[in-house]
Amino acid sequence: MDKLKMQTPDKTQEKIDLISKLFPHVLTETRDKNNKPVKAIDFDLLKQTLSDIPLVDDDSERYRLDWPGKKASLLKANIPITKTLRPYKEESVNFDTTENVYIEGDNFEVLKILQESYLNKVKMIYIDPPYNTGKDFIYSDKFAKSKEEYEEEIGLYDEDDGKLFRNTDSNGRFHSDWLSMMYERLIVARDLLTDDGVIFISIDDNEVYNLRKICNEVFGEENFVAQVVWERAYAPVNLKKHFSESHDYLLVFAKNIDNLECNGLPRSNEADSRYSNPDNDSRGRWTSADLSVGPPVQSNIYEIVTPSGRSVFPPSGYSWRLSIERYKDFVEDNRIWFGSDGNGVPRIKRFLSEVKQGITPMTIWKYEDVGHSQKASQDLKKLFDNNAYFTYPKPIDLIKRTLELYSDTDSIILDFFSGSATTAHAVMQLNAEDGGNRKFIMVQLPEQTAEDSEAYKAGYKTIAEIGKERIRRAGKMIQDELREKNNGSFDFDESQVNPEDLDIGFRVFKVDSTNMKDVYYHPSETGQMTIHSLQDNIKEDRSPADLLTQVLLNLGLELSLPIEERMINNNKVYIVQSNALVACFDDELDFSIIDEIAKLQPFKVVFKDSSFNDDKDRINLEERFKRLAPNTEISVL
Repeated sequence: MDKLKMQTPDKTQEKIDLISKLFPHVLTETRDKNNKPVKAIDFDLLKQTLSDIPLVDDDSERYRLDWPGKKASLLKANIPITKTLRPYKEESVNFDTTENVYIEGDNFEVLKILQESYLNKVKMIYIDPPYNTGKDFIYSDKFAKSKEEYEEEIGLYDEDDGKLFRNTDSNGRFHSDWLSMMYERLIVARDLLTDDGVIFISIDDNEVYNLRKICNEVFGEENFVAQVVWERAYAPVNLKKHFSESHDYLLVFAKNIDNLECNGLPRSNEADSRYSNPDNDSRGRWTSADLSVGPPVQSNIYEIVTPSGRSVFPPSGYSWRLSIERYKDFVEDNRIWFGSDGNGVPRIKRFLSEVKQGITPMTIWKYEDVGHSQKASQDLKKLFDNNAYFTYPKPIDLIKRTLELYSDTDSIILDFFSGSATTAHAVMQLNAEDGGNRKFIMVQLPEQTAEDSEAYKAGYKTIAEIGKERIRRAGKMIQDELREKNNGSFDFDESQVNPEDLDIGFRVFKVDSTNMKDVYYHPSETGQMTIHSLQDNIKEDRSPADLLTQVLLNLGLELSLPIEERMINNNKVYIVQSNALVACFDDELDFSIIDEIAKLQPFKVVFKDSSFNDDKDRINLEERFKRLAPNTEISVL
């Protein structure tokens, strides 16, 4: 029962709780007037979170993980960028129909670009980041900052205002740079998760404790779900001096653990075989469990008379599991079994229909169940005609288990350290098994392969190229396996997955600079040629498809929405998801095309500003829409 506090509410604590829900990373501990630890807000971190300029570090004591560059990393997570994505239809598979997305570029840039379109929409994130083991890891670090002091402090900018930063154990800030790299990405990624979303992060002993601490900050310590131990090595190396590591970890955090639901692992046929229905109970198959339990509860020691008339008491040192009143209810509900002859020791009936359908997973995952590193490498080699183009991929079954536990059949799955694209493979494989329509978003830096590597010699110049080819081959293989399973027939019943319905495609996008020209020139830099070039505010090398992609992102629409290209009055018109958005980027539009677009009654419509000669045409445009489509929102580039 609740104990009355007999005082007014603690509004300070309520406000701390509200702030911590919005910004978990600013929650810390301090001591009250009685020297007891209490929850508090790190106001310096909160100020930095709400600021677009770097703030001075504070030296006051508090419970937190600090490293050089942490506040700069937080600042970086909050600063907007002007980058966009450009579609590459020729590298895509089934571009017009697929709901999957593959993005080339620095994942931090990509996460920021996706902030509006995928805010609170990603059900599950899986990442396998660099483990920071002393070997190189590379990430892009090239964002223009508002303060030169910040650029000098971080020291990551060359004279071209950007470079690929290589982190090795010879770097004096080895841990700090890795932590900053992860921290800023996780801060942005958290906002993409649904309120019942979850993130899985693969990591090893080298950074697991630091990573868990920054996850405690970003997601909130109360949203920690598990630290899974994965037995990754089938044949551990025995050349180590002390211990041969045979495991890695999966850190699991929820966005809000109160909303997180675990599907559980599929029940085995062996477990279900224990259930039968010898008495033809209308509730279906059941098994029985002991009615007695120890240590004894005196009030639960009583006589039971079986249907055959035999008197039964619990064994010595035990009592019945149920009180006598509860026992009578169970008898009335036909939940007590006395054997087929009615003379057996009473047992409780447990119905299969009432049993939790998913088995709660353990925190140790054996390689027999989810695969090991060696098998993952072998499977990838088979996919690439026995060529080893990628080292240390994750097993498909490992990722598939995470999907089984926490994804729904229509979830969006994000992996922003895509590597060889195992996550995409696992999504397609699980969809093929359960008929789901999960969608993946893969993000990979186009890091170059070594010139002496087999991948480079085979024509794969970047890791991203390996990942895209892996998805192409895996999709075809999964479809072929489904056809073979059905003996080549194209007739499918409801229990089978039609391989032709399986989404094995993906839309390729690449990070690039904005499609818009920089029109903010200093007067001294503006000459006659410059003025002429600004008649159109869109860069000359950008296509209508490029513009449409940036419009989708700016309006917060998903990149996977169906897009129809239609010629109306000799103008190319893009129709996104029926009439959610209609766009036309042709020059010198006449009002016949305007009227035709208005008749579609779109929710939003977008044109180029330069498509109209003057303000009079723009006013006329608005008037025509007020008359023909009054609910349409009009925008121009």
